[in-house]
Amino acid sequence: MQSELDDGRPSCGAASSNNCLGYTPPDLRYSDLSKQSASVGRRHIFYCPGYDPESRTRYRLLFVRELLRHAKCFGEAKPQISRASLSADGLVQSWTVTAVSASRDVETSYDVLLWDDIVVRDSARSRFVSVVLLVIGTLHALIRGKLFTFYRLNWKYGNVILYPFVLLMLLGMITALVALVVHAHLGDWYGYSLGLPPWATIPLGMLAGLGWIRAMEAILNRAFFWQILNDWVFNWQHGQGRRPDYEARLDAFADHLVARLAAFADVGETLDEILIVGHSTGGLTAVEVAARLLVRDPEIGARGPVLSLATLGSGLPLVALQPQAARVRSDIASLVTSRRIAWIDYVAPQDWMNFPRFNPLRDLDLPIVAGAPIVNPTIRSARFREILAEETYRKVRLRPFRMHFQFLMSNDRRGAYDFFAMTLGSSTLHQRGLADWAGLSTGLALPCETLAA
Repeated sequence: MQSELDDGRPSCGAASSNNCLGYTPPDLRYSDLSKQSASVGRRHIFYCPGYDPESRTRYRLLFVRELLRHAKCFGEAKPQISRASLSADGLVQSWTVTAVSASRDVETSYDVLLWDDIVVRDSARSRFVSVVLLVIGTLHALIRGKLFTFYRLNWKYGNVILYPFVLLMLLGMITALVALVVHAHLGDWYGYSLGLPPWATIPLGMLAGLGWIRAMEAILNRAFFWQILNDWVFNWQHGQGRRPDYEARLDAFADHLVARLAAFADVGETLDEILIVGHSTGGLTAVEVAARLLVRDPEIGARGPVLSLATLGSGLPLVALQPQAARVRSDIASLVTSRRIAWIDYVAPQDWMNFPRFNPLRDLDLPIVAGAPIVNPTIRSARFREILAEETYRKVRLRPFRMHFQFLMSNDRRGAYDFFAMTLGSSTLHQRGLADWAGLSTGLALPCETLAA
């Protein structure tokens, strides 16, 4: 179906080139978004952090620092940020922000949905168990051909996935070499001898090798070796249906959303937009929570406040492409065909840890009923090269983690993507996304940005 948003300029459909980053769903209509024309004065955000053992401290500090930098950079009034509070069960961190937009004051309340305790438990398990899981998961992805798919979607992310496996092989070879050298010099080999028998030199050599690995621990942590390793293992396990702890947390999050929104209604507090945001692995969390919310509350998004979903630099394919991940694909399909929610997926070819070529409608076998409307997701490029100063871009372009977190940081320049305008501004998520597509607000480039950009 021809999009009613089509103004004759090049846009990206389901059958378009893999190099095209922008995509507007074929059945999306302005009429579907009529209630989103009003200015936002009150918004509530449910934020889903990524696979991070320190998310309850890291995101709050990053948010405050970057929001103040954003206000200073663009000459805006200093926003008022409340103290953060933690729920009794320790699963939700909350605060409020009052910001002055171009047209009105906007009050935004935040709920950060925490699952860092699960990540901490993963980090605390035996290193040996983590290594075994890494090897099994990587070989499984290789045998099933999924690793090649990840490389096709983003070769940089393919390298990130293989990084702990390759480094592990190198560490294993060096450890074996250290053990061999110690064994040789304690035994009788090529004239170097302390006269110790093999039954003593072999275990001593092994201990020396393990000691060398232990001595490398601090360097491995600084290189994010264990975090990337455990992140990949988590995604592989979740795709295999082997993370009941995470599934239970998703249900708890969905219950919290329903209760939180009911509490707003009970006190007569009117919201203009409910915005679910997920960054990195949290993009998957946001999708799964949003799908559960639609099931639990049949009225949400059909009336009352606008329901929006933003996935930022998401690693969704890591799980959704696995054959056993039928539940995840079902969740995605429910969002793809729902007019109750507006989903924008922001990608960036400069970010090593996202999949700018990925389009769930093209790359997943989704269980979509024939004739169902295709209204999500709208895919947009964050255009990092346009929103960062040249000096900043040169400094961060080869720092994968720094570039990955640019989705949550202040721009250097005004642009179609602006995290704080999206979360604290007076426009709904889809107003911003569609204005970028139609060239109604920023005038920045056409929606079809190629990976060469």
